Amino acid sequence: MNTKYHKLPNSFKIVAKKLFALILGFSILTSNLTLIAQTEPAPTATASEAPDSSNVNEEEGATSETPAADAPIETKAEKPSGHQVIKNKFIEGDPVWMSPVLICLLIGLAIIIERIISLFLMGINTQKFVERVEDILKTKGVEAAKEECRNTKGPIASIYYQGLDRVDEGIDKVEAAVQSYGSVQMGQLEKGMVWISLFIALAPMLGFLGTVIGMIAAFDMIAAAGDISPTIVASGIKIALLTTVAGLIVAIILQIFYNLILSKIDSIANEMEEASISLTDMLIKNKITK
Repeated sequence: MNTKYHKLPNSFKIVAKKLFALILGFSILTSNLTLIAQTEPAPTATASEAPDSSNVNEEEGATSETPAADAPIETKAEKPSGHQVIKNKFIEGDPVWMSPVLICLLIGLAIIIERIISLFLMGINTQKFVERVEDILKTKGVEAAKEECRNTKGPIASIYYQGLDRVDEGIDKVEAAVQSYGSVQMGQLEKGMVWISLFIALAPMLGFLGTVIGMIAAFDMIAAAGDISPTIVASGIKIALLTTVAGLIVAIILQIFYNLILSKIDSIANEMEEASISLTDMLIKNKITK
């Protein structure tokens, strides 16, 4: 049976692929920028900016005569923005280990966005659809009802088409077709969920790996210094733990969206089950099949 009417349009698939590629490219660009920022040399004073020793005495005399009221007022240093703080923590945690965690977040969010859009595009008013199909069956017959199912998006319409396509074979064949094709639709609804669960588990593991390696580096610093300095120990542990914090944050974000998607899939599955029962009852009540 040709199911091209029940699939998402190719234009949406192209947009989803472009969105996925854009997010992936952004993650690679972010990693490169942080590496450049980490290796960027500090600005040094040029020769033209050096103070002229011949005018030192004149400047000292001028400043001594200047009243204290005219002295410039010191301004407080501006607090770094949230973006700058995240960037600094990213660099402190070592981009080598923070970048894989960031990539897990971006790829996971790309899959989540694609799943959310797909699931909401599949949603229809099930009650109105069932009532419309029943009215068409009573007035125009099975073929018109099948045409209505072909022109309606979503898994419920696909299941109805499969059931109506086997009306002549008896109610048992209809129920078997509805049940088997319902399993196929559930597989399509859950597509990509295994990758989200992978990134949920992988992000903390990468964070722990970066922490362990950072702790080893901290102990190497202590061994090289020949003394257990609180400064060396604290700075090494701080840098090592940043990767764990990043991994846990990524896992929490992905887990929240993962559960939201699962709840939407469960809602669609319940609607599919109710609609399947309604179809068999509808066919028996109107004596369309035996």
